[in-house]
Amino acid sequence: MCGVFGILSNKQTHSSHYFEKLLKTVAQTLRHRGPDHFAFETLGISSSSDREKSSLSLGHTRLSIIDLSDSGHQPMSSADGRFIITFNGEIYNYKELRTELSSLGYEFTTGSDTEVLLNAWAQWKSDALPKLVGMFAFAVFDKKERVLTLVRDAFGIKPLYYWQRNDTLCFASEVQALIKLMPEKP
Repeated sequence: MCGVFGILSNKQTHSSHYFEKLLKTVAQTLRHRGPDHFAFETLGISSSSDREKSSLSLGHTRLSIIDLSDSGHQPMSSADGRFIITFNGEIYNYKELRTELSSLGYEFTTGSDTEVLLNAWAQWKSDALPKLVGMFAFAVFDKKERVLTLVRDAFGIKPLYYWQRNDTLCFASEVQALIKLMPEKP
């Protein structure tokens, strides 16, 4: 069990120090879901016209199960840097998918199902979803297309809660963490 969280905001009203403190607080809230490691990454995103600037922060608390090494830490970026993911769950058929992706030219540096999922998304995007056997919730960002995608398995085994208002989208594995991310509290 891991924890995922993030915030996408078009508002630049807070300093990077504010967001760093906020994300550390959220990670602490989810620490029981992933006591082995926590990290977050914040990206500045510009529109194609560069007039609108947004920020995206993706966070993760990790419970190491499949790949116990540091190379399995998240958020994880694809080899080319185009995609970044934060993932909670388990892909049961990751070894088979890894073999298929290897035959398509993908190389792997970890033993994790996260890297397999990330490469599957890079190869097939949402067409990868029917190929996945498992339980999962993840957020993946395409830096080239500037698209954030939130995904949860069809049965909702792994939770993913979200809140959106105006120019802000927040998501987390638990409601308590989501509330801490929300600029407007319920």
